Amino acid sequence: MVVDTDGGSGSSATRKRADARRNEQTLLDAAAAAFVASGVDVPVRDIAARAGVGVGTIYRHFPTRADLIVAVYRHQVEALAAAGPTLLADSTAPYAALARWIDTFVDFLVTKHGLAEALQSDDAAFEALHAYFLDRLVPVCAQLLDAAAAAGEIRPDLDAYELMRGVGNLCIGADSNPRYDARRMVGLLIAGLRPH
Repeated sequence: MVVDTDGGSGSSATRKRADARRNEQTLLDAAAAAFVASGVDVPVRDIAARAGVGVGTIYRHFPTRADLIVAVYRHQVEALAAAGPTLLADSTAPYAALARWIDTFVDFLVTKHGLAEALQSDDAAFEALHAYFLDRLVPVCAQLLDAAAAAGEIRPDLDAYELMRGVGNLCIGADSNPRYDARRMVGLLIAGLRPH
């Protein structure tokens, strides 16, 4: 006799979906690490080895390299978007949360070896990513700026898009010049947000 320990609740299916999400997260984290180490053209077998899966598993989840790049990018944007409210809730001062989020944003920007070129290609899979990036991250940055301004820790006239654009521009030199310290430059920018 077989006993149904599930009770018909569907928890087995829920557990399988949770396992599938965890496996996909592992793949995306491994791909992101491989992209940072070797660029977006890293062989799929290297990504599979990092994730501890077979190459077929990656292709089953992401049939093309473009699908994988888009998924990694979205995964990292979502993590960055989620970090803002968490940092704000966990910090004693909104300015500290803003500075830590911007630091995480810098990590996101400077570790995109080859991604900028891929995103500017003619591949249709990449077309909506810039708008997605702005739609998800500008409101998070605005929330952090508003909280810091309301606490009197920064000037009240700051625009989230302009700040993110400025940070992005400061990060551009990181790829081409090993002496260029994007994090230091961004730190100076963030220090300049303080009221005078």
